[in-house]
Amino acid sequence: MINTYDVLETIRMIQDECLDIRTITMGISLLDCIDSDIDTACEKVYKKITQKAARLVEVGEQIEKELGIPIINKRISVTPIAIVSAACGCSPVPFAKAMDKAAADVGVNLIGGYSALVQKGFSAGDEQLIRSIPEALACTERVCSSVNVGSTKTGINLDACRIMGSVIRECAEKTVDSACFGAAKLVVFCNAVEDNPFMAGAFHGVGEPDCMINVGVSGPGVVRAALQKYPDADITQISDVIKKISYKITRVGQLVGVTASQRLGVPFGIVDLSLAPTPAVGDSVAHILEEIGLEKCGTHGTTAALALLNDAVKKGGVMACSRIGGLSGAFIPVTEDAGMIEAAKCGALSIEKLEAMTAVCSVGLDMIVVPGDTSADTLAAIIADEAAIGMVNSKTTAVRIIPAIGKDIGEELDWGGLFGCGPVMPLKKESPSKFINRGGQIPAPLHSLKN
Repeated sequence: MINTYDVLETIRMIQDECLDIRTITMGISLLDCIDSDIDTACEKVYKKITQKAARLVEVGEQIEKELGIPIINKRISVTPIAIVSAACGCSPVPFAKAMDKAAADVGVNLIGGYSALVQKGFSAGDEQLIRSIPEALACTERVCSSVNVGSTKTGINLDACRIMGSVIRECAEKTVDSACFGAAKLVVFCNAVEDNPFMAGAFHGVGEPDCMINVGVSGPGVVRAALQKYPDADITQISDVIKKISYKITRVGQLVGVTASQRLGVPFGIVDLSLAPTPAVGDSVAHILEEIGLEKCGTHGTTAALALLNDAVKKGGVMACSRIGGLSGAFIPVTEDAGMIEAAKCGALSIEKLEAMTAVCSVGLDMIVVPGDTSADTLAAIIADEAAIGMVNSKTTAVRIIPAIGKDIGEELDWGGLFGCGPVMPLKKESPSKFINRGGQIPAPLHSLKN
């Protein structure tokens, strides 16, 4: 039966509390596009993407109108291109251009999968793709890239961390004219998942079906509004409130995902219940933490409050949908969250505190702006630190960090829209170069031996 109260509550969430479907992402396998001739392979890639996703935007817009639920982004993820390009034996940049053209022609916001999985070492095509990332992201508009450098099972590829430090700097340098935006389209992972619908880290894993629909839901404003009704609740009650509202949010995502799947004629994959914030007022994860009781996000107690939030979000979402996946939890991107931006500007939020928070949140150090003269080795060491948190805690962690070329602490980078703006945050001055340049493989932890 239709419950009138539930219908009105959902309408209020959409109109007043920033509830939206952040993305419907079509995952497309490109394994059948592999060819030793790069022109033939790129033609196959373009053709398959445009055929499979031809109606993705149209269907998304239909569902928006019929259900009255905003679907902010329509996106595509593909098989890691390092796998597809390996047979060609040459620069994979033409694949990025083919992906970009296909994405533009079908009308999606972003396309992810210019990626490599090198957690245990480099196979054919991997290093070539990684070193081509700066050029690929500079010459395309919609292409996003990711590299997985570690996992709980394999340990951490320190050589890959070192290379990625240089790649991130080069991405920023090649896109100085667009506020170093190339680095904002690149994510370095530990324990990357195969069904993540969120950019910039989405790729379509080799264990996924030929084509599928994944949905990313977001609702920080809804959670905060729910908590405002219980100013004197104890922490157990706070957890229950978050679980109940997360259940309702996830049901909306399930409805959109199933509907899109049926109309596009492809399998429904997962709902990723991630509280993904935006710079818009009232749509902040930091403000949820402050509603729980912190004077300012970043102060002592922030990690505990975030752990509570992440746990409750997951528990509520699992009850609402049997296909929860992706990164589900709470994101803490600095530039994309109004509360995080405020906290970073006033000095309450440091990169050290953010690193501690990544042990209990959905992903990791996300959309952080650092001084333009930050060395490649320091960037590599930040990646290694974050990968270690993921490896030891058997969770996904990531780094999306932007060296603000030509800027220093106190200045800002501003991209507008969902990517927002952020202050340049200070880093430690001492060098990690000797550690990073030792190279090799950081061994997997003992608890990885579970068989």
